[in-house]
Amino acid sequence: MKTIYLGFLAIILFNQSLAQGTNFQDSIPTFQLEEVKIAGLRVDESQPFAYTNVKKQELKSRNLGQDLPIMLNYLPGVVTTSDAGSGIGYTGIRVRGSDASRVNITINGIPYNDSESQGVYWVNLPDFTSSISSLQMQRGVGTSTNGSGAFGASINLLTDAVSENGFAEIANSIGSFNSIKSTLMFSTGLLNNHFEISGRLSKITSDGYIDRASSDLNSYFLQGAYQDESTLIKGIIFGGHEITYQSWFGVDANTLSSNRRYNPAGEIYDNAGNLQGHYDNQVDDYTQDHYQFHWNQKLNTYTSFSLGLNYTYGRGFYEEYKDLWFEQNINFSNENNFSYLGLTPYNIGDTMIDKTENIIKKWLDNHFYVTTFSLNSQKSNTELDFGAMFSNYIGDHFGELIFAEYALGGMPRDRFYENQGKKIEGNVYAKINHQINNRFSGYLDLQYRSIRYTADGNLKGPTLISVNEDYGFFNPKAGIVFSLNPNNKFYISYARANREPSRADFEEGNPKPEELNDFELGWRFSGIRSSFLANIYLMDYKNQLVLTGALNDVGTPIRENVGKSSRLGIELEGNFILSSRWTWQPNLTLSRNQNHNYYFKRDGQMTYLGNTNLSFSPSIVAGNLVSFQPSSNLRFVFLTKHVGEQFMGNIDSNNSKLEAYTISDLNITYRFPQMELLKAIDISLLVNNILDKKYVSNGYFYTFDDDYSLPGKVTTIEGSGYYPQAGINFLFGINLRF
Repeated sequence: MKTIYLGFLAIILFNQSLAQGTNFQDSIPTFQLEEVKIAGLRVDESQPFAYTNVKKQELKSRNLGQDLPIMLNYLPGVVTTSDAGSGIGYTGIRVRGSDASRVNITINGIPYNDSESQGVYWVNLPDFTSSISSLQMQRGVGTSTNGSGAFGASINLLTDAVSENGFAEIANSIGSFNSIKSTLMFSTGLLNNHFEISGRLSKITSDGYIDRASSDLNSYFLQGAYQDESTLIKGIIFGGHEITYQSWFGVDANTLSSNRRYNPAGEIYDNAGNLQGHYDNQVDDYTQDHYQFHWNQKLNTYTSFSLGLNYTYGRGFYEEYKDLWFEQNINFSNENNFSYLGLTPYNIGDTMIDKTENIIKKWLDNHFYVTTFSLNSQKSNTELDFGAMFSNYIGDHFGELIFAEYALGGMPRDRFYENQGKKIEGNVYAKINHQINNRFSGYLDLQYRSIRYTADGNLKGPTLISVNEDYGFFNPKAGIVFSLNPNNKFYISYARANREPSRADFEEGNPKPEELNDFELGWRFSGIRSSFLANIYLMDYKNQLVLTGALNDVGTPIRENVGKSSRLGIELEGNFILSSRWTWQPNLTLSRNQNHNYYFKRDGQMTYLGNTNLSFSPSIVAGNLVSFQPSSNLRFVFLTKHVGEQFMGNIDSNNSKLEAYTISDLNITYRFPQMELLKAIDISLLVNNILDKKYVSNGYFYTFDDDYSLPGKVTTIEGSGYYPQAGINFLFGINLRF
């Protein structure tokens, strides 16, 4: 790593001298080709969708080490959580009650959701926020995009634009829980008016709020670009390596009140159940590298196209010590059994040996290939977009036994399960946005997705997995925008989305694909000093795969199909410039999220529960940002988030309830006057949860039938776990820009 840093510094110093010697002329055009590759994926106020744009500067003051979902926490309808409790490491985001696997994420138009799990693991790209120039969150189905259907929202990210001027920037921050972030960024600026090289190296470490929930994160970003008046070509390489101590087990209600930072991961017990210590390598260790090529071309004044190529290589494992006493008496799992580990039982005298303490590694090695193409034409009153994507995913899953206390004939690193998943996907879309007259514009969007998914081999257990499924989804979208005057626009839209089940869904049974019909009605006001959006939505689901609240053995949420379900809500979002010093940005989401005609098997009997609340779907989510800028160099931002009570299951059990919470953060930034050697010195202080609220943002809920305690009688037992979040904590950073 030191060699890489020194190499980056050498590039910076060499190219800074070149950039300073280049004659930059005012005639260099302001290129908008950066937007070509996402032109068909983003929307504006002329289209009938609810969206929020976020620019780089809005994130920069709070970009002190926490993951991107945490920085998006204050957007409308968003709920975030952190396994480690501090926003560093594994984090998650939900929008309109839909979890991250149902939020479509693209990076420069390339899908980022994992093809099999459909999840999004931001921990694999630590400090990626430093390389984002802008993002747009579309709530609901939104416009057609690449990758899996958006069932809660879509977020498309655009990486750093070409910088005309060279710079070097060093950003460092420190904070609570021994959190440290170091980032080095540079750009050569435009060389010979056409070429640019830019890059970033980042390292983040933290102990985490939860005991031993440590993170050791490294990432990089390197971009080479060529541009002229009509061409932009980019080669981008980025990736990350994360090592995080496991912290996905949560705590029960009693432990939450007595020791909320407790983490059972890696515990080692003697035969009498006395805690002896913790396994030091109970970690998740994963590396992910992305290689992207983008060619954006203006064909003429009205027409442009974009070609994108991507290869992603991910590989890694998580390692676990499986303590025999803990698994038999606390966790009640079978992962110490010889049958689970693929070992043959044997006898010593009259004693059969069929269980053992062990250490296992569960591996994932995957390759993801993507090609995207889009063509955009804007002429007169009509905008046309055509796009297509083809992707191929290959994922190898296998487990290694690296230690067993008792094993006869077993060899180190024996594979006790091995299987492979393959997913081929293609989609094509055509969109038209036409200004009918001075008042009305019409929008039509037609997309077809085709998916083939196979999975074959042995799962841990051992059990077989055999999946061979083909899906074809037609996803139409249409809407009308009515302009009352230049400041007021009203819109109505309909959008359909379909989704295939995830790998975990197949492991749990025989899932059906999902269908969503999304109806939106909105009013958008845009003035000189204020803007406002009011949006009403009805999301009608068929066979929605809802979270049951339970987790599988690797911490993945378990889902089940429900016949009919819906989300009905209203979103309010505003941005008001109150004076030259004060800005106010509130948002509020009120919703009703329900399963319809829901049945649950309790105490051995199928019970009709009628309409119940959808899991992890609070009926009220509110955010508030107040900014005070007493001078051009100093800014105070006070942020507040309120999340109403929610259920972790679908049966409205009080045991599954997460209490409502309200948290507030304070962000203070100051820019020193420009100095001779430095273009800028910025300092930033972020105090999270400034009122020290003890809250829980996530958890799990499960039920099981006990037919052992009372012979002949079945009793349904409920259990729950919670992920506590940190109380008051801080991050302090300083940025030096040369």
